[in-house]
Amino acid sequence: MTDAVIPLLDLRKVGRVPAVPAALPSSVTPAGPRLDARGRPLRDLRISVTDRCNFRCNYCMPKEVFDKHYQFLPHRDLLSFEEITRLAAIFAGLGVQKLRLTGGEPLLRRNIESLIAQLAVLRTPEGDPLDLTLTTNGSLLARKAQALKDAGLQRITVSLDAMDDAIFRRMNDVDFPVADVLHGIETALAVGLAPVKVNMVVKRGTNDDQILPMARHFRGTGVTLRFIEYMDVGTSNGWRMDEVLPSSDVLARLRDAMDLVPLAPSAQGETATRWGYADGSGEIGLISSVTQAFCGDCNRARLSTEGQLYTCLFASEGHDLRGLLRGQGEWPARSDEEISAALGALWGRRADRYSELRASLPASEAGGARRVEMHYIGG
Repeated sequence: MTDAVIPLLDLRKVGRVPAVPAALPSSVTPAGPRLDARGRPLRDLRISVTDRCNFRCNYCMPKEVFDKHYQFLPHRDLLSFEEITRLAAIFAGLGVQKLRLTGGEPLLRRNIESLIAQLAVLRTPEGDPLDLTLTTNGSLLARKAQALKDAGLQRITVSLDAMDDAIFRRMNDVDFPVADVLHGIETALAVGLAPVKVNMVVKRGTNDDQILPMARHFRGTGVTLRFIEYMDVGTSNGWRMDEVLPSSDVLARLRDAMDLVPLAPSAQGETATRWGYADGSGEIGLISSVTQAFCGDCNRARLSTEGQLYTCLFASEGHDLRGLLRGQGEWPARSDEEISAALGALWGRRADRYSELRASLPASEAGGARRVEMHYIGG
């Protein structure tokens, strides 16, 4: 039986330009951290630098939808590196402490090292550097790792869904070998892009037999392996609940073969529950956004490659920040102070909690609602 694929609805340009409050905060009052309607701070900004990818993983960019006829965004629509850096600086003033570059595949964006160098000099209002990281499929990592490190990237996360080469080639659907991704991980470790994390999306009946091989391979290497439940992000992947392997089942398989002990969270709003090997040879993480929602302390916002801001991974509509940067129609481009005020007000109204509500939604909305695609705003 082949996976069902739902026709893609293009949601890339439906956002409205956020309103700028009539009264701006006093210039003598720092902007400071912002809390949303549920008391959650804004701490993490994920920035998609391209909507293109050289893989066609069936849970993200299935080949049946993202084929040679699919129209990716033209370069003129993308935020420039200077625009991305300007927004990142404004977000830092509102409390953001971590920047993660995503895609698509971010290493496909030409001269990505230049953007990293610009972001690396940003500081929080207290003068601290931002945590600057990047998520990649690893296909270009071996050749790029040293340049990324030299530009100021601190650490890296690699997506890898199987150790078995045949399974991995089938999942990426472009016949890319697992050995090349592993070489990229080794190179990242060698140049100091550490700690390295590896994310494995677990899809029941597709790659769940790779849980133990993955854990055994990375144990003792200094790499943190994280198992992610297959999520209903976007609408093109034909997501079904029966293909989700709960993290509790993943943990049970691991504990049957290995001695694991629970670890405390390393940061507020951390998405993964942490488990360490009893002999101290490393740790694994479990991200359970389907079966154990963590909306309650979600502190992440997502910026698409052409400037749409999404306050939830499962959103169907964004907010057009490019319109604030460049102006739109009769409205002029806005100052940093105006953009900061607009973003602060927008975050203050945020009440997203889709993962908490999923179980109570009708079938037409859970797994079937039209939502923005993962490749467009990153995971």
